[in-house]
Amino acid sequence: MQGTQLHRRPRERFLWAAAFIVITSCSSAGHTPSGPAVNVTLKDFSIRSSMAIADAGPVEFDVYNQGPATHEFVVVRTDIPADRLPIAADGLSVDEDALAPVGEISEVSIWTGQTLDLRLSPGRYVFFCNLEGHYLGGMHIGFTVSGDG
Repeated sequence: MQGTQLHRRPRERFLWAAAFIVITSCSSAGHTPSGPAVNVTLKDFSIRSSMAIADAGPVEFDVYNQGPATHEFVVVRTDIPADRLPIAADGLSVDEDALAPVGEISEVSIWTGQTLDLRLSPGRYVFFCNLEGHYLGGMHIGFTVSGDG
């Protein structure tokens, strides 16, 4: 019996150490921004951004929904002006398949915020909400990324 207990201790120590590493690496309390923080506010029917231009590389988007409905935050890279994106067959949303998607938060509930970390290369981007009718109601804004990336 004593031989069995001696063999378990190193294994138990290893399991506890592994659990500690997993727990501390998954903690959001120690989140460090990956790049400059861009504050984005969603509100019917507008999107506001704290910056219009950022340097290429990592960018952290802190997206907050002021309501009055759930919104989404879609980022595409395109030279098309923000108010002229292609409309899908439903006539109520953007045809995302016709664009170069970069990232998105598919659901931002009312009075909540979420973070989206992206690595952006130089170019023009558009942020928009693609829930039915929201883009057509004005929920879109252009964004430029400069530099070498």
